[in-house]
Amino acid sequence: MRAVVNRAYGGPEVVVVEQRPIPVAEPGTVVVRVEASAVGASDAAFRAGEPFAARLFTGLRRPRPQVQGSDFAGTVESVGDGVTNVRVGDRVWGATGAAMGCHADLIRVRASGVIAKRPEGLSAVDAAALVDATAMAFLRDTAGLKPGERVLVNGASGAVGTLAVQLALAWGAEVTAVCSAERAAVVRGLGASRVWDYRAVDVAGQEDRFDVVFDVKGNLGYRRARRILTPHGRYLITVLTPGALWWHIVTLGSRGRRSRFAFTGLRGDSRKQADLEATADLVRRGQLRAVVEATYPIDAASTAHAHLERGRAGQLVLTMV
Repeated sequence: MRAVVNRAYGGPEVVVVEQRPIPVAEPGTVVVRVEASAVGASDAAFRAGEPFAARLFTGLRRPRPQVQGSDFAGTVESVGDGVTNVRVGDRVWGATGAAMGCHADLIRVRASGVIAKRPEGLSAVDAAALVDATAMAFLRDTAGLKPGERVLVNGASGAVGTLAVQLALAWGAEVTAVCSAERAAVVRGLGASRVWDYRAVDVAGQEDRFDVVFDVKGNLGYRRARRILTPHGRYLITVLTPGALWWHIVTLGSRGRRSRFAFTGLRGDSRKQADLEATADLVRRGQLRAVVEATYPIDAASTAHAHLERGRAGQLVLTMV
């Protein structure tokens, strides 16, 4: 079977497609024929080894020889003994997290892991774009977002940002989005009250105050963001930098403005499974939809990584069929 790997850190050119052994279902496991899988920030970190902290999980000097991709959407190919929650032919979606392995024709996953039947009518491409629950975990769990609060999403046009805008609105918040003018229409179409062009607006210099500043892009920083936080506002950042770690520790016990970082990918499978179910519920209610800028066949994985470096509106998705 085909699989996407990189055996050295570097740019998109280090990404190659190799032939790997076909997985076989063992007791308690399921083999899924992958139809689609998103190419996101975790894949870029695995490929580039940046930020350097990522190498604590991927290998200090070179990547471990593992297949890329941390989420999947596809069809159950075979099941091992003792599996009762899914059957052969079921259309499923799920996540493998740090174990990766989803950028391949086939993947073996634990039936007790993060896997579920996907909502009726949801395509594999759209499902792959919605699996990642980073935005949900940050806004709901880390920030404790409440109805009526005001949220600013910095980097609102990306994969996490487009989901964050929709989730905040679904939970009753008012959303101001920050992105490029070129992608403003996409974000405005998701329902954001205001969309600011980061090139034209000094975000930290505005008179507006926000209960939550979600710095998806990671270039705003707590020192600047706290100027626009309410007295009990929360600043969230998805990019682990020395500054982010410092402010997280410094404001850890604060009852006022505070900075928060979370390793959302390291949460247990039971919590991720609950997130998948919550996502499915929002999809069925029409409160959450996939935003996909482009799809690439698995053989063009390197091109997809090059696109990722240029930025995108929503997700990039690899297709295997």
